Amino acid sequence: MKLTADYHTHTVYSDGKNTLLENFEQAKKIGLREIGCTEHGFSHLCFGLRRKELPQYIREVRAAEEKTGVKGLLGLENNLRGASGLCDFTEEDCRTFDLFVMGIHLLVKFEHARDRKLGIASMMRSKLHIKPPRSLVKYTTQAFVNAVKKNPVDIVAHLNYLCFADPVEVAKACSDYGTYLEISSKKQHLTDEQLAAVCETGVRFVINSDAHSIGRIGDTKLAEEQIARVGVPLERIDNIDGRTPTFRLAAWKQAHV
Repeated sequence: MKLTADYHTHTVYSDGKNTLLENFEQAKKIGLREIGCTEHGFSHLCFGLRRKELPQYIREVRAAEEKTGVKGLLGLENNLRGASGLCDFTEEDCRTFDLFVMGIHLLVKFEHARDRKLGIASMMRSKLHIKPPRSLVKYTTQAFVNAVKKNPVDIVAHLNYLCFADPVEVAKACSDYGTYLEISSKKQHLTDEQLAAVCETGVRFVINSDAHSIGRIGDTKLAEEQIARVGVPLERIDNIDGRTPTFRLAAWKQAHV
Protein backbone atom coordinates (compact mmCIF):
# COMPACT_ATOMS: atom_id res chain seq x y z
CA MET A 1 0.00 0.00 0.00
CA LYS A 2 1.44 3.36 -1.06
CA LEU A 3 -0.26 6.64 -0.25
CA THR A 4 -0.98 8.84 -3.26
CA ALA A 5 -2.25 11.90 -1.38
CA ASP A 6 -2.81 13.09 2.17
CA TYR A 7 -6.00 15.15 2.40
CA HIS A 8 -5.92 16.21 6.07
CA THR A 9 -3.01 18.39 7.23
CA HIS A 10 -2.52 21.46 9.41
CA THR A 11 -0.01 24.32 9.58
CA VAL A 12 0.77 27.33 11.75
CA TYR A 13 -2.38 28.92 10.32
CA SER A 14 -4.32 26.72 12.78
CA ASP A 15 -2.75 24.43 15.39
CA GLY A 16 0.04 22.89 13.31
CA LYS A 17 3.77 23.40 13.86
CA ASN A 18 5.04 23.96 10.32
CA THR A 19 4.49 26.30 7.40
CA LEU A 20 2.62 25.46 4.23
CA LEU A 21 5.85 25.31 2.26
CA GLU A 22 7.41 22.93 4.78
CA ASN A 23 4.35 20.65 4.49
CA PHE A 24 4.55 20.69 0.70
CA GLU A 25 8.29 19.98 0.74
CA GLN A 26 7.70 17.00 3.04
CA ALA A 27 4.92 15.74 0.77
CA LYS A 28 7.31 15.92 -2.19
CA LYS A 29 10.06 14.18 -0.23
CA ILE A 30 7.87 11.16 0.52
CA GLY A 31 6.42 10.97 -2.98
CA LEU A 32 2.89 12.29 -2.53
CA ARG A 33 1.09 13.56 -5.61
CA GLU A 34 -1.38 15.80 -3.77
CA ILE A 35 -1.80 17.38 -0.36
CA GLY A 36 -4.95 18.77 1.23
CA CYS A 37 -4.44 22.03 3.13
CA THR A 38 -7.16 21.78 5.77
CA GLU A 39 -6.89 24.24 8.62
CA HIS A 40 -9.64 24.28 11.21
CA GLY A 41 -12.82 26.01 10.11
CA PHE A 42 -13.73 29.66 10.54
CA SER A 43 -16.09 29.01 13.48
CA HIS A 44 -13.42 27.36 15.65
CA LEU A 45 -12.95 29.81 18.51
CA CYS A 46 -9.28 29.03 19.17
CA PHE A 47 -7.60 27.49 16.13
CA GLY A 48 -9.79 28.41 13.18
CA LEU A 49 -8.44 30.00 10.03
CA ARG A 50 -9.53 33.65 10.03
CA ARG A 51 -11.28 35.02 6.99
CA LYS A 52 -8.94 38.00 6.89
CA GLU A 53 -6.05 35.52 6.51
CA LEU A 54 -7.60 33.74 3.55
CA PRO A 55 -6.06 35.82 0.70
CA GLN A 56 -2.55 35.35 2.09
CA TYR A 57 -3.25 31.68 2.77
CA ILE A 58 -4.31 31.11 -0.82
CA ARG A 59 -1.19 32.85 -2.11
CA GLU A 60 1.02 30.65 0.05
CA VAL A 61 -0.72 27.44 -1.03
CA ARG A 62 -0.31 28.30 -4.72
CA ALA A 63 3.31 29.41 -4.26
CA ALA A 64 4.18 26.16 -2.45
CA GLU A 65 2.41 24.18 -5.15
CA GLU A 66 4.41 25.91 -7.88
CA LYS A 67 7.73 25.53 -6.07
CA THR A 68 7.36 21.83 -5.22
CA GLY A 69 5.23 20.48 -8.05
CA VAL A 70 2.90 18.86 -5.52
CA LYS A 71 -0.75 19.65 -6.21
CA GLY A 72 -2.29 21.59 -3.36
CA LEU A 73 -6.00 21.36 -2.63
CA LEU A 74 -7.21 24.47 -0.88
CA GLY A 75 -9.38 23.01 1.84
CA LEU A 76 -10.83 23.54 5.26
CA GLU A 77 -11.67 21.17 8.08
CA ASN A 78 -15.20 22.44 8.49
CA ASN A 79 -16.81 22.34 11.90
CA LEU A 80 -20.16 20.58 12.12
CA ARG A 81 -22.08 23.32 13.88
CA GLY A 82 -25.50 21.85 14.56
CA ALA A 83 -28.16 19.22 14.04
CA SER A 84 -29.29 21.04 10.92
CA GLY A 85 -26.04 20.06 9.22
CA LEU A 86 -24.66 23.61 9.18
CA CYS A 87 -20.92 23.78 8.45
CA ASP A 88 -18.48 26.65 8.02
CA PHE A 89 -18.60 26.91 4.24
CA THR A 90 -20.99 29.32 2.61
CA GLU A 91 -21.95 28.88 -1.04
CA GLU A 92 -19.29 31.44 -1.97
CA ASP A 93 -16.70 29.47 0.01
CA CYS A 94 -17.61 26.38 -1.97
CA ARG A 95 -16.75 28.31 -5.12
CA THR A 96 -13.38 29.34 -3.67
CA PHE A 97 -12.14 26.14 -2.05
CA ASP A 98 -11.11 22.79 -3.55
CA LEU A 99 -11.71 20.42 -0.64
CA PHE A 100 -14.55 20.09 1.89
CA VAL A 101 -13.50 18.10 4.96
CA MET A 102 -15.91 18.05 7.90
CA GLY A 103 -15.94 16.85 11.50
CA ILE A 104 -17.03 17.67 15.03
CA HIS A 105 -14.73 19.78 17.19
CA LEU A 106 -14.82 21.45 20.58
CA LEU A 107 -14.83 25.21 21.22
CA VAL A 108 -16.92 25.97 18.16
CA LYS A 109 -19.52 28.65 17.57
CA PHE A 110 -22.47 26.27 17.31
CA GLU A 111 -25.65 27.20 15.48
CA HIS A 112 -27.92 27.01 18.52
CA ALA A 113 -27.37 26.64 22.25
CA ARG A 114 -28.81 23.11 22.14
CA ASP A 115 -26.11 22.12 19.65
CA ARG A 116 -23.41 22.59 22.26
CA LYS A 117 -24.10 19.02 23.34
CA LEU A 118 -22.13 18.03 20.25
CA GLY A 119 -19.06 19.59 21.86
CA ILE A 120 -18.19 19.73 25.54
CA ALA A 121 -20.93 17.40 26.81
CA SER A 122 -19.95 14.68 24.35
CA MET A 123 -16.27 15.19 25.00
CA MET A 124 -16.68 14.77 28.75
CA ARG A 125 -18.65 11.55 28.32
CA SER A 126 -16.04 10.25 25.92
CA LYS A 127 -13.10 11.13 28.19
CA LEU A 128 -14.80 9.62 31.23
CA HIS A 129 -15.98 6.55 29.29
CA ILE A 130 -19.61 7.23 30.18
CA LYS A 131 -22.13 5.57 27.90
CA PRO A 132 -24.11 8.23 26.03
CA PRO A 133 -27.91 8.29 26.11
CA ARG A 134 -29.65 7.16 22.94
CA SER A 135 -30.96 10.67 22.44
CA LEU A 136 -27.41 12.05 22.15
CA VAL A 137 -26.38 9.35 19.66
CA LYS A 138 -29.49 10.06 17.58
CA TYR A 139 -28.88 13.83 17.71
CA THR A 140 -25.23 13.51 16.67
CA THR A 141 -26.01 11.00 13.94
CA GLN A 142 -28.66 13.27 12.47
CA ALA A 143 -26.22 16.18 12.47
CA PHE A 144 -23.71 14.19 10.42
CA VAL A 145 -26.35 12.85 8.05
CA ASN A 146 -27.84 16.29 7.47
CA ALA A 147 -24.40 17.77 6.79
CA VAL A 148 -23.68 15.12 4.16
CA LYS A 149 -27.11 15.56 2.56
CA LYS A 150 -27.08 19.36 2.46
CA ASN A 151 -23.45 20.11 1.62
CA PRO A 152 -20.94 18.84 -0.97
CA VAL A 153 -18.84 17.23 1.77
CA ASP A 154 -15.83 15.41 0.35
CA ILE A 155 -14.58 13.69 3.52
CA VAL A 156 -16.07 13.02 6.95
CA ALA A 157 -13.05 13.25 9.24
CA HIS A 158 -12.36 11.29 12.44
CA LEU A 159 -15.93 10.03 12.88
CA ASN A 160 -16.73 9.59 16.60
CA TYR A 161 -13.72 11.57 17.80
CA LEU A 162 -14.90 12.76 21.23
CA CYS A 163 -18.50 12.39 20.10
CA PHE A 164 -21.10 9.67 19.64
CA ALA A 165 -22.82 8.84 16.36
CA ASP A 166 -24.08 5.66 14.77
CA PRO A 167 -21.20 5.05 12.32
CA VAL A 168 -23.24 2.74 10.11
CA GLU A 169 -25.97 5.34 9.56
CA VAL A 170 -23.38 8.02 8.82
CA ALA A 171 -21.57 5.67 6.43
CA LYS A 172 -24.84 4.90 4.63
CA ALA A 173 -25.38 8.61 4.02
CA CYS A 174 -21.79 8.98 2.82
CA SER A 175 -22.23 6.06 0.45
CA ASP A 176 -25.52 7.45 -0.89
CA TYR A 177 -24.12 10.93 -1.56
CA GLY A 178 -20.55 10.13 -2.62
CA THR A 179 -18.75 11.37 0.49
CA TYR A 180 -15.60 9.58 1.64
CA LEU A 181 -15.10 8.31 5.17
CA GLU A 182 -11.68 8.98 6.63
CA ILE A 183 -9.63 6.21 8.20
CA SER A 184 -7.39 8.31 10.41
CA SER A 185 -3.80 7.34 11.02
CA LYS A 186 -3.54 9.80 13.90
CA LYS A 187 -5.74 7.83 16.27
CA GLN A 188 -8.22 4.98 15.97
CA HIS A 189 -11.65 6.54 16.27
CA LEU A 190 -13.81 3.54 15.30
CA THR A 191 -13.43 0.14 16.87
CA ASP A 192 -12.56 -2.78 14.61
CA GLU A 193 -16.13 -4.01 14.96
CA GLN A 194 -17.54 -0.63 13.96
CA LEU A 195 -15.24 -0.34 10.95
CA ALA A 196 -16.23 -3.83 9.82
CA ALA A 197 -19.91 -2.88 10.04
CA VAL A 198 -19.22 0.36 8.17
CA CYS A 199 -17.59 -1.61 5.35
CA GLU A 200 -20.86 -3.43 4.80
CA THR A 201 -22.51 -0.18 3.68
CA GLY A 202 -20.36 0.09 0.57
CA VAL A 203 -18.88 3.45 1.61
CA ARG A 204 -15.53 4.41 0.10
CA PHE A 205 -12.55 5.50 2.15
CA VAL A 206 -9.48 7.71 2.21
CA ILE A 207 -6.56 7.32 4.59
CA ASN A 208 -5.39 10.60 6.11
CA SER A 209 -2.72 11.54 8.63
CA ASP A 210 -4.38 14.56 10.29
CA ALA A 211 -0.79 15.76 10.53
CA HIS A 212 0.06 18.70 12.75
CA SER A 213 3.80 18.43 12.03
CA ILE A 214 5.80 17.47 8.96
CA GLY A 215 6.99 14.22 10.52
CA ARG A 216 3.46 12.83 10.34
CA ILE A 217 2.51 13.86 6.81
CA GLY A 218 1.79 10.73 4.82
CA ASP A 219 1.90 8.53 7.94
CA THR A 220 -0.35 5.50 7.38
CA LYS A 221 0.96 3.06 10.01
CA LEU A 222 -1.96 3.04 12.43
CA ALA A 223 -4.54 3.00 9.64
CA GLU A 224 -2.79 0.17 7.82
CA GLU A 225 -2.75 -1.94 10.99
CA GLN A 226 -6.50 -1.54 11.49
CA ILE A 227 -7.26 -2.08 7.81
CA ALA A 228 -5.34 -5.36 7.92
CA ARG A 229 -7.11 -6.53 11.09
CA VAL A 230 -10.58 -5.70 9.79
CA GLY A 231 -9.97 -6.76 6.21
CA VAL A 232 -11.04 -3.48 4.58
CA PRO A 233 -10.84 -4.07 0.79
CA LEU A 234 -7.95 -2.01 -0.55
CA GLU A 235 -9.88 -1.30 -3.74
CA ARG A 236 -12.31 0.74 -1.62
CA ILE A 237 -9.55 3.14 -0.52
CA ASP A 238 -9.21 5.80 -3.19
CA ASN A 239 -5.99 7.63 -2.26
CA ILE A 240 -3.53 4.74 -2.43
CA ASP A 241 -1.51 2.98 -5.13
CA GLY A 242 -1.75 5.79 -7.66
CA ARG A 243 -5.48 6.46 -7.26
CA THR A 244 -7.02 9.82 -6.39
CA PRO A 245 -10.63 10.32 -5.30
CA THR A 246 -13.50 11.88 -7.20
CA PHE A 247 -14.59 14.63 -4.87
CA ARG A 248 -18.10 16.09 -4.53
CA LEU A 249 -17.02 19.71 -4.21
CA ALA A 250 -15.27 19.62 -7.61
CA ALA A 251 -18.46 18.30 -9.21
CA TRP A 252 -20.54 20.92 -7.35
CA LYS A 253 -18.30 23.71 -8.66
CA GLN A 254 -18.62 22.45 -12.24
CA ALA A 255 -22.40 22.49 -11.90
CA HIS A 256 -22.44 25.99 -10.38
CA VAL A 257 -20.07 27.92 -12.64
